[in-house]
Amino acid sequence: MLVLRDVEKAFGKVRALRDVCLDVPRGQMLGVIGRSGAGKSTLLRTINRLGDPSAGAIRFDGVDVTGLAGRELMAWRGRCAMIFQQFNLVGRLDVISNVLLGRLARTGRLASLLGHFSDEDRARAILALERLDMAHAALQRADTLSGGQQQRVAIARALVQEPDILLADEPIASLDPRSAQLVMEALRRINREDGITVIANLHTLDTARAYCDRIVGMREGRIVFDGRPDELTVERARELYGSDGLEEMLAETVTSTALPARLARVAA
Repeated sequence: MLVLRDVEKAFGKVRALRDVCLDVPRGQMLGVIGRSGAGKSTLLRTINRLGDPSAGAIRFDGVDVTGLAGRELMAWRGRCAMIFQQFNLVGRLDVISNVLLGRLARTGRLASLLGHFSDEDRARAILALERLDMAHAALQRADTLSGGQQQRVAIARALVQEPDILLADEPIASLDPRSAQLVMEALRRINREDGITVIANLHTLDTARAYCDRIVGMREGRIVFDGRPDELTVERARELYGSDGLEEMLAETVTSTALPARLARVAA
């Protein structure tokens, strides 16, 4: 289980995370929602230790993640794989080389940089690409792929890390609707089939409700909602987005007596 207790993150006088407490069981698919600047990305980066918490504790299966350094920290980042909105692929490298970079924590930095991967590593990379329906592009340059294809390659790269947790930071924000659907279906399939915990920052209520077992809502660095998708009522949504933010997201006027069809599905 991933456990956060009283986690805070400050950037100068700005408190990006405030007293965050969260328990995430193994195998859960958790969606994190909220307005821009709510602290969603900071939360994931702090869990991965791309940024250190200013206060509080993060533990995974009893291990104090906040105290890790050196090789142990690198090993944690291998177990807690990160998927980014902008893919973070090396454009000039072919697809399979990008996926093999996910073996960095297990093969060592020098071996990875020299391209010294075992046959087992290469087999893992191909199998991961097959699962994402991208094996046909294994020898294609990454920068020739569409955005949706690049994101699926990034997921394959995360898979070969053999992670316990997948952290997806706005994984579909820059994708067209069809590509976004393929990416979310891939994440849910990995969650179900492999039992890997998935924590995804998502922009819309609809996506979180459609794919996640549980939703955490953030506002101004705090968790203000934590529950099942069907528990996210219009009142709770207002706490997250504010009235103006909710209207902007739905592109419709929300009243207490008449819910737009999209939000009605969330509040059902």
